Amino acid sequence: MSVAPPQNDPTMWTSLLHAGLVSSFMRLPYVAPDSQALLAAGARAGIYGLPFDATNVSRTGANYGPRGIREVSCQFLPYNAMLDFDLIAALNPVDCGDCDVVLANAEKTFARAQADIGAILDANALPVTFGGDHSITIPAVRALRERVADPGLVLVDMHLDSAPDVGGEELNHCCPVSRAVDAGFDPAKIALVGISGWMNPRTEMDYCREHGITVIWLEEIWERGTAWAADRAREIAGAGDGIYLSFDVDALDAAYAPGTCCPSPGGLTSREAIEIVRGVSRGGLLGVDVVEAAPSLEATPSTSLIAGRVAIEAMAFHAGAGAAR
Repeated sequence: MSVAPPQNDPTMWTSLLHAGLVSSFMRLPYVAPDSQALLAAGARAGIYGLPFDATNVSRTGANYGPRGIREVSCQFLPYNAMLDFDLIAALNPVDCGDCDVVLANAEKTFARAQADIGAILDANALPVTFGGDHSITIPAVRALRERVADPGLVLVDMHLDSAPDVGGEELNHCCPVSRAVDAGFDPAKIALVGISGWMNPRTEMDYCREHGITVIWLEEIWERGTAWAADRAREIAGAGDGIYLSFDVDALDAAYAPGTCCPSPGGLTSREAIEIVRGVSRGGLLGVDVVEAAPSLEATPSTSLIAGRVAIEAMAFHAGAGAAR
């Protein structure tokens, strides 16, 4: 009878990556989005899925985002060999499951999500939310603003997402920035990073100008680099009580993220995106979300993989990875 070798290294593979039950992000333990349960588990980060894309004006499919990201997350280890950094040791992250979506009802769904994300925050854990379309940022920033007096916001995106409404509907994936302002975020502490001039309406640009929101254009990143963009975003959004980071995968060039609702020609490379996320997250975050991954819209898991990588990078650099480098 064969005997399995002793397991001395918890970061080492022992079987097929795709074997076993598919349930949680990176096979982390499940803990309900309940503050007492999270405190008892010692969790300092909570993955939370919000599989909702009923507000999308473009291609749908982001409601499969949380599932798709979780399914491919077995490819990642919690240990970064180059940085000699162990995410489990640093944050003890857990997976809090998905929001109980109320079908076709953004208001009721967001109320449930806001309560769940609030519970993660009340446990002094970092909420890491997977969308869903970009409207899912709305309950996250509302939950944060209830608990933090003066938060800042960094949004990495191809789009400004500052529409006052879309056809009269305010809970739309074009509106997370304007709803954050409504929730009490200071517009002077909001930085929009990687924005393309060709993919935004005049109304949203007018909103940013009228409210004094900083826009870091894609062309500025080409000229000045990712380190400049991350430092500038932290300078703007970090002037208050901390930073909430929202990352839309359509900030990436469509060659790197085709599985999204609005693929973007000429966007960031995967490496540029990682560099920006590391730079913004360095020094700590109040929360993070990764949105608009739509696995059903591509034949490969490329977009889900970069979405998961962004979340891991944000958590790691939030927790101090690379601080000594």
